[in-house]
Amino acid sequence: MTTALTALHDSNKIPATLIPGDGIGPEIMDAVRLVLDALGAPFAWDVQQGGMAGIAAGGDPLPQATLDSIRRNGLALKGPLTTPVGGGYRSVNVRLREEFQLFANLRPAHTLVPGGRFENIDLVLVRENLEGLYVAFEHYIPFGDDPKAVGFSTGVNTRAGSERIVRYAFEHAVKLGRRKVTLVHKANVLKALTGVFLEAGRTVAVEYQGRIECDERIVDACAMQLVLNPWQFDVIVTTNLFGDILSDLIAGLVGGLGAAPGANIGENAAIFEAVHGSAPDIAGKGIANPTALLLAAGLMLDHAGLTDHARGLRKAIDAVLNQDKVRTGDLGGTASTTDYARAIVQRVTSGL
Repeated sequence: MTTALTALHDSNKIPATLIPGDGIGPEIMDAVRLVLDALGAPFAWDVQQGGMAGIAAGGDPLPQATLDSIRRNGLALKGPLTTPVGGGYRSVNVRLREEFQLFANLRPAHTLVPGGRFENIDLVLVRENLEGLYVAFEHYIPFGDDPKAVGFSTGVNTRAGSERIVRYAFEHAVKLGRRKVTLVHKANVLKALTGVFLEAGRTVAVEYQGRIECDERIVDACAMQLVLNPWQFDVIVTTNLFGDILSDLIAGLVGGLGAAPGANIGENAAIFEAVHGSAPDIAGKGIANPTALLLAAGLMLDHAGLTDHARGLRKAIDAVLNQDKVRTGDLGGTASTTDYARAIVQRVTSGL
């Protein structure tokens, strides 16, 4: 984040790329910008396109101009992007992670509205973003008349990549004053692929003895225990595929993906996002919930060193949801996207 923070020092503005996204993306992004403006967040937005909007503009769901902007700014906030089905297009999100080596996927989950199945959830999942089975070294083996008789995939975990993600998880735990990191693996069966992750994790954990507790879980046991007793966990760190699955499970503990922000962190760039889809069935109806993208913006504020702004944003969201009872339909309310955003702006401008 050197580029962005230097720019803040020089001009009191942080250059950042903004990708509205597809479906409900533009309308929830408008809501987020309304709130960030009220907070006085000092971002100088460079608006770029991606997903279907990128296809419409230039035939590529991830245009070169968008990549150049992120590379230049080192910081981006993006709405949900749709990867077109067919046509040989790779996942836009995977391409972004690979292009900028965004090795850490940060997925916090915090109870926003009391009264659900689980109360007082406060977890952070750290997912390795570049390795594992998601390297997608895949091919088919033909047999007889069937050209796809056998599907073959190779996963790759490196010791260096495993140590990097585990160290990131421990450093994040230290920064936030957390108490424990849990290493999640499947080394009892995938002895090489996730064994190297577990070994690397144990090595890194020794460096934090006396500061951060460390324990281990096999991934299937972890999934069960997250449902039975999620409060035993604090920070979870795991490999790519397991992290993808467990992060959605954890989002379910706090009401679903509408309450789930995400951050993708690399050495030279960071991209913040709502992890839910583009929801084309409700696009343009003004009923989408921007909370996940607002919380992602909060992570972006933290990352840029604007912790007071981030704290104010989260307090305003909490006050609107739980004191003012202004909620969108998915949370049991009747507020439109804009009504909800304006209620948060009111809280911000009135000093809560």
